[in-house]
Amino acid sequence: MARRRRQFNVFNLSFLDVIACGFGAVILFFMIINSQVKVRSLQASETLQNETEFLEEEIFNEQKRMVRIKNEIDKTEQEDVVIKGNVQLLLETIEKLIEEVSEYKNNTLAATDSINQLQSEVEQLDKANIKMKADSELEKKQQGDRYRDFEGKASRQYINQLKLDGNHVLILVDSSSSMLGRAYIDVIRYRNYPDEMKVKAPKWRQTVNSVDWLTTRLTEGTKFQIYAFNETVQSVIEETNDTWLEVTDGSTIRTAVNNLRSSIPQKGTSLINAFESIQQLDPPPDNIFLLTDGLPTQEKRKPSPNSFVKPEQRLKYFDNAMRAFFAGPSIPINVLLFPMDGDPDAAAAYWALSSRSKGSFMAPSGDWP
Repeated sequence: MARRRRQFNVFNLSFLDVIACGFGAVILFFMIINSQVKVRSLQASETLQNETEFLEEEIFNEQKRMVRIKNEIDKTEQEDVVIKGNVQLLLETIEKLIEEVSEYKNNTLAATDSINQLQSEVEQLDKANIKMKADSELEKKQQGDRYRDFEGKASRQYINQLKLDGNHVLILVDSSSSMLGRAYIDVIRYRNYPDEMKVKAPKWRQTVNSVDWLTTRLTEGTKFQIYAFNETVQSVIEETNDTWLEVTDGSTIRTAVNNLRSSIPQKGTSLINAFESIQQLDPPPDNIFLLTDGLPTQEKRKPSPNSFVKPEQRLKYFDNAMRAFFAGPSIPINVLLFPMDGDPDAAAAYWALSSRSKGSFMAPSGDWP
């Protein structure tokens, strides 16, 4: 049997040819595209590289700029700290200047007040000088009417407001034992001395010299009386209680002062008895001088021997004496206080007495008059 020949199929070859051509075209297309992609990729890469370099350069520049800005900020902060310090210093300086200005204003006001006060004092001194000249002229005119002079250091006879005028002058002298000294220890010591030593006690001698100085200002025709008082009241000239003495030739005054000089300071102090004795004088005095050293130690009656008089009790005794004084006629009372240590209320009390009665108050120094 003869072999059967295979039949040739044209379609099959064409199909393979087409497939091969198509596949080749795909490969070719792919190669073309791949070539374009590489070109574009290279171009894009180059562009990106350029942009990257540009951005890196920008970043570097910005970093440099940031560094500069940071440096400027640091510098600004430092300057701010310096400025704040300067501002604080300036504020402190301003406050100090304000204080200085305020102090200057205060000093200016104080200086102005001082100037005004000095001007006022100068005016007062001018008035006092004029008054002194007038008083001096009057004293010269009255010099012939005086029968006694007080011998002492002129520089110690200080100018004061004591006016020994009036037609009836009463001098009340405290002659209690406290007039022996300015301190309690001195009083106790002199109390144990004999009488001839007691009358030489410096405080008592100053008191008598003050009375002596006052009496030299009495002119002819003036009525006067000198009472020494302790627990009781007695005229220094015997049998002249409740009687006015007249200044004539000066002998009566000398007798009164000498009798006072020989009086012995002793016992306690009753100021109310001294003030009530004023009411027994007719006519009443028109000027009173009170020489004492402190507040009273009793009223009308003597306290029990062993009792201790407290400061508040002494003030009460003084107030009662003041009521007794102001119950009578209005009379100026001039106080010469020879202060006693340990009696701090006396000065204020006697100043109030002299001020209320329109008199004067003086606490003489140790060398007066």
